[in-house]
Amino acid sequence: MSIAPPVEQTGAAVRRGPGRPRVEDLDDQILAGALGLIDEGESVTVRQLVHRSGVSRAAIYRRWPSMTTLVAAALDVGRTVPPDLPLDGDLREAVMGALIGGQSISVVGYSEERFRQRIRLAMADRELQKAYWASHVSRRRGPLERAIAAGIERGILRPELDPATCFDLLAGVVYYQLVVRGEEMSDPAVWQRCQDAFDIAWRGMLAEAD
Repeated sequence: MSIAPPVEQTGAAVRRGPGRPRVEDLDDQILAGALGLIDEGESVTVRQLVHRSGVSRAAIYRRWPSMTTLVAAALDVGRTVPPDLPLDGDLREAVMGALIGGQSISVVGYSEERFRQRIRLAMADRELQKAYWASHVSRRRGPLERAIAAGIERGILRPELDPATCFDLLAGVVYYQLVVRGEEMSDPAVWQRCQDAFDIAWRGMLAEAD
C-alpha cells in the first residue's frame, strides 16, 4: 500500500477558527473512508477518499493539512488517552498493570490487525511515523510518565531517572514481543516473560534503601 504525497506541510490536525461550526459527522465520514481504503490495501488519495466518503475535497482540506496526518488520525480510531494512574496504592502494580494489562496491549475497538497495519504503514513511511507519534502516541504516554515522575518525587524511584526514558524501557519489552517476535499477549509464557523483564527493570529503577 502507498500513501499519497502530502497536500501541504505535515503537522497537527487543523483546528477551525471563527466561522461556520465544524460538522463532526463529516470527520467520522472522512476517517471511515480512509480506514476502508487502508483495510483494503488501497492508496489513500484525495480522489479515492472523496469517492469513498462522499465528502468534498474542500471539506477534507479544511480538516487535515496533509494526507499523512489524516492517515495517522484514521489509524488511531478506537484508541483513547488512558486516565491517570492511581498514586495512593502500590506504584509498581499500577505501572505494570498499565503496561501489561492495560490499553497498551488490548483495546476495545482496536484489533490486532489494525495494530499490525499501523506498524506496517508507519515503518514504510517515516513521515507518517513521526506524524502519528506527534499527534497521538505521545499523548497516551502522559499518564504513565506522570506516575513515574510521582514515584521519583516520593522517593520510591531513583532521583536521577527520566520518566520518558523509563517508559521506553518498560514498554519496549512488550512491543518486542508483538512486533519483533510476533507473539500474542494472550500466551501465558509471553505474559510471564514481560512480567519478568518488568521486574528486572523496576528493581534497577528503585531508590536505594537507606
